[in-house]
Amino acid sequence: MAGTPLGTRLFTWLKGELVGQDQDGNKFYRTKGGSEVHKNSLRSERRWVIYNGEPEASRVSADWHAWIHHTTDELPPEGGYAKHDWQQEHQPNKTGTAEAYRPQGSMLKAGDRPRVSGDYDAWQPE
Repeated sequence: MAGTPLGTRLFTWLKGELVGQDQDGNKFYRTKGGSEVHKNSLRSERRWVIYNGEPEASRVSADWHAWIHHTTDELPPEGGYAKHDWQQEHQPNKTGTAEAYRPQGSMLKAGDRPRVSGDYDAWQPE
């Protein structure tokens, strides 16, 4: 909780109920009492995440994304759902970091871009 704002820490301490943790150490909370509190209300329960480290939304795996966005009320099983052999492990968005994808010829990567058929050829008078 080191990088968590003071207001979020206080709200979590007063009104939060820990419901689970993912493999990255991110902790997921909901309002105490869960959906029972909001049963006769038009509002849905509040759900939030306290990140372990850098607060970056792309660090929430698909397992927890569905729950936190009220797509499902089912909590992911401990250890996550069983993965198919064709599925890759979840990776956070690397845009803006040194690990970001940079294609050949990018200004941020050394080397020339390969020539393609749509490239412009300057007109030369004969």
